[in-house]
Amino acid sequence: MKTDVDDSDSGIRSKSSHEDRTQTVMSEPSASSVGSGWTKVSCPCCVTEKVEPLVLVKLGERVRPETKRWLIRLIGAPQKDGGAALLAHPGEDASGDIILVSAPQCTLLRAAEELGLCKTYSNDNMEAFSYRNRHNFKNSDNMEKFLTLAERQYIVKYELDGLWAQRDLRIPGLPDSFTLQHRDNIWRKLGSAGVVQDMFPLHNQEKLKNLSEAWYSGNQLTQPLDMINEYFGSSISLYFSFLDWYTWSLLPPAILGLCITYFSGEVQTEMLESISGSGIQSKEEDLGPAVSGHMIQAVFSMLWSTVVMELWKRRSSSLSYRWGTLHLAERFAEPRPGFHGTLGVNPVTGCVEPLFPDWQRDLRMALLSVPVVGLFLGLVVLGMVCFYWGEAKMQQLHGEWDSLLSQTFLYLPSVLHIIYTNVLATFYKTVALSLTEYENHREQSAFENHLTAKVLVFTFFNYFAVLFHIAFFKRDVPMLRKRLASLLIVTQLVNQVTEVVIPFLVDKFISARTEKEDEPQEDKFRKQGAMPTFPGLFAEYIELLVQFGYLSLFSCVYPLTAVLLLINNLTEIRSDAYKICKLFRKPFCSPVANMGVWQTAFEVLSFVSVVSNCWLLLLSPQLQELFNEGGIRSTNILLLAVLVEHVLILIKLVLVVFIPDEPEWIRKKKEHIEYTSMQALKQQLVAEESR
Repeated sequence: MKTDVDDSDSGIRSKSSHEDRTQTVMSEPSASSVGSGWTKVSCPCCVTEKVEPLVLVKLGERVRPETKRWLIRLIGAPQKDGGAALLAHPGEDASGDIILVSAPQCTLLRAAEELGLCKTYSNDNMEAFSYRNRHNFKNSDNMEKFLTLAERQYIVKYELDGLWAQRDLRIPGLPDSFTLQHRDNIWRKLGSAGVVQDMFPLHNQEKLKNLSEAWYSGNQLTQPLDMINEYFGSSISLYFSFLDWYTWSLLPPAILGLCITYFSGEVQTEMLESISGSGIQSKEEDLGPAVSGHMIQAVFSMLWSTVVMELWKRRSSSLSYRWGTLHLAERFAEPRPGFHGTLGVNPVTGCVEPLFPDWQRDLRMALLSVPVVGLFLGLVVLGMVCFYWGEAKMQQLHGEWDSLLSQTFLYLPSVLHIIYTNVLATFYKTVALSLTEYENHREQSAFENHLTAKVLVFTFFNYFAVLFHIAFFKRDVPMLRKRLASLLIVTQLVNQVTEVVIPFLVDKFISARTEKEDEPQEDKFRKQGAMPTFPGLFAEYIELLVQFGYLSLFSCVYPLTAVLLLINNLTEIRSDAYKICKLFRKPFCSPVANMGVWQTAFEVLSFVSVVSNCWLLLLSPQLQELFNEGGIRSTNILLLAVLVEHVLILIKLVLVVFIPDEPEWIRKKKEHIEYTSMQALKQQLVAEESR
């Protein structure tokens, strides 16, 4: 909620303020704005003796000195003059290929309001930050205490990404053929021209060392979530909080699975058969899941998945309140940097910006995105057909040879199919990104949601199609159990190698990235740039979602599922922390209030688990025998299963209703924040009318 008197005071990137800007930056300004150190600031409250480098901008090798000087002036110029109102430093070599960027106090505070961050008010409550009322917020004159390091670094990126050309412009040092067109995104255009090669936030080695010691270097059982949020941002801290929550939530199903396995001789036999591969040839010898143990496991999994996600939403809202992201601003944002179209007037905001008709986007999705996604789903089906063909051939071979070698070959189709699905998933992610870019979404949130939706559809189909086919069409419980065991064991082994062994070896033998104390500061920054880019949390969330699916959908046929997942995740927490701290560049992280579309995906799986578990219990030979003895017809059996399914769904819905998404105190705090924001807006309108 904006409460400033006018846009020039608040620094809001509205189009009207863009048009009002003069073209000081776009012409050849005086050289006095760039000295041997940081660019100067005109605001007295922003003057400081010590400037903390937040972001490094890497320039192309062929960028000329006059282009670098122009870019530094652009970064440091006031927003009313078309600049980013940031601080820029040319590095030790004025003609070198790096620019260090920081942010003055006023720019940080205005961006904090525009982003909708909540901060601690003088009465110790969290309130939506207002630049007009900044003096009533605690530590608002000390940016290192008021904003986290991750927030300060993201604001730098936010300001640079929000630079738009207000007229056609020729950039000094570039060929005449390259010009910035009116309403071009400056930063994106400089990147495509090779002027800006890279941009990344800088590590603070002292803070990173303290975080590492509190996170993965010791024997701590809990994670320092506040320190993670301060250093890496809310999106990463929420992921690790969820990973921690989900991992410890695996204890109840793991204990139940161990008890069922220990006290049920039939389940023990099933576990041995699933590992050894025996008992597959004759279904009469394998009577399927025992009614008692597996029925308990199925009902428990259905209820467990609901309770875990509902309690997580409460925990997530508490964390987002504590970290000031509960009330992020909803506004008509600038188009994302990758958005392009015909220049025109936005009919909603009345601002000049690139326009792209919705029907063209829908047409692109219908004619290209949907068919390509369908093609990849067809490749999944092809892999499934090859898997069944291989299964039949290996069964035939084992029947002819009847040896230890042929018994080992029984697992070969499953292993090859797992490798195939993983390779296909990796390739599909690249294709999905290209498709979403081609769809040309205006908002960053819409772009991310469509990309995530594409990957989620494929992931669900890729990882669970074979299991559902075995359960619902082949109705082969022993094969389902064997397949699930293969997935769990092979996947966990692969994960341990990729998540623990390989990162350790990379860090151990590639020592060139290690910073030395007597090294020049600029060399330390360059070494950070040589590190690989953090790949994001997409793969991590996918891994957890697949785990959650295995457990909630199929654990009744393999009670030890939770045990294997718990063992894997206990090492996953440490290895993920180790990788993000030591093996990758520090990533930019935008403030988030929750897990977004991922949370919805987990909840959908929770409801699908009802159908899956009811069907698997219906396949139980003991239940089938009980129905036959009672003379119950197959139609009545199906109706009974549907009735039980609906009863369980009703129970899950009751749990959802009786476990609120937010604690009562969070709901009241949220309403209070909304109320104070409305009051601030009223005061602003009254002040403007009185002028």
